[in-house]
Amino acid sequence: MSTPTPSPLPTTLAEWLAHCERLHPSTIDLTLERVRVVAERLALRFDCPVFTVAGTNGKGSTCAMLEAILQQSGYRTGVYTSPHLVHFEERCRINTEVIDGEALLPHFEAVEAARQGESLTYFEFTTLAILRLLSHAGLDAVVLEVGLGGRLDAVNVIDTDCAVITSIDLDHMEYLGPDRESIGREKAGIMRPGTPVIVSDPVPPASVVAHAEAIGADLWRFGQDFNYAGQQGGGGNWQQWSWAGRSKRYTGLAYPALRGANQLLNASGVLAALEALRDRLPVTAQAVRTGLALVELPGRFQIVPGQPTLVLDVAHNPHAVATLAQNLDQMGYYPRTLAVFGAMADKDSASILLRMRKMVDVWYFTDLPTARASRAADLLQCWQSLPPNESLTAPQATASCHADPMAALQAALADADPADRIVVFGSFYTVGGVLRDGTPRLAAKHLG
Repeated sequence: MSTPTPSPLPTTLAEWLAHCERLHPSTIDLTLERVRVVAERLALRFDCPVFTVAGTNGKGSTCAMLEAILQQSGYRTGVYTSPHLVHFEERCRINTEVIDGEALLPHFEAVEAARQGESLTYFEFTTLAILRLLSHAGLDAVVLEVGLGGRLDAVNVIDTDCAVITSIDLDHMEYLGPDRESIGREKAGIMRPGTPVIVSDPVPPASVVAHAEAIGADLWRFGQDFNYAGQQGGGGNWQQWSWAGRSKRYTGLAYPALRGANQLLNASGVLAALEALRDRLPVTAQAVRTGLALVELPGRFQIVPGQPTLVLDVAHNPHAVATLAQNLDQMGYYPRTLAVFGAMADKDSASILLRMRKMVDVWYFTDLPTARASRAADLLQCWQSLPPNESLTAPQATASCHADPMAALQAALADADPADRIVVFGSFYTVGGVLRDGTPRLAAKHLG
């Protein structure tokens, strides 16, 4: 009996990603042992300080600000974030540049060779490949964003030198637990004994503090070990702010280039993390100022120039959407706000729609290109089922359904007046659906 010929290995990034999707019956399988086994076979390790960032909201902004300040200090940086907006390669940056897909191919091959039959999910396989690429890149500092939770996330196979836990709220409850205490316990799993953990949530779950104390981590709490103060100008906008940590202080800082009411909180956690590792990665005050002034991150309250005003935001849970609503409220007056919205089926869409209802005049619900998403028709039905809002004095909002985010945006652009505002928000798929190479694919009406 002849031995079957083994299938040839994929030769392109697209082929490898398709291969990864076929390896495991589940999209998410929160166990770390399979990943740990493969990581040990790969001899995966870093010779430079590693920051690991977990939390419900603010992770991407925190990673971007860490990267920007370290870059301005002259360090060679690597960053891993997920998910991506448009292209898979966005998940990995070296010296702020998105990697070329070709650079990943040998690392996919190495993971496949080390797998030896282990069943890895798409996220686990791709995470290991990117971690291996970063570990071979001769970096001075690495920033790793946790994908889901913390304790059992594939990123947690790497021992962190400084853990950062951003705001914690209700999201992914089917995997992480029914309340903030349960979710906080999962996020706390990225901590390591004797190493700093920065908690920038002003009111963290007790489980986070308890775990830090139980394992002997060096706990830095917002409001106790570090804090910020700001001066507001006209319209409630922050003009300058100052920050104080255990032994370091910055004054007269300009507001971070990332917009939004929550960015000073994220920036505060970043400065605490940098102070905690100052002996290994010293940064200058000028690097802090310049890094915060230049930091960029698409899809986080991103305002695109043109008429009508266009806002892109990946807010996809009630806590993030509450921040989005606050940010929109501070933008000033617009005759109408039109909203393009698409979301995953596991999201609390009713709460999201309730939080946004008072400021949206026209809804454009969209299908998304994944089986995990709610259908536009389901979102419309959810919106129609909301309890009546007796406080509304404006005419009743209207809504429609669309096949994809770009079709929804085109419909909104056709309906909007130049003075109006369009908000595209929800899933990464929603915002990514109107972006191409980081630039909005918008109609001439907006660009003109």
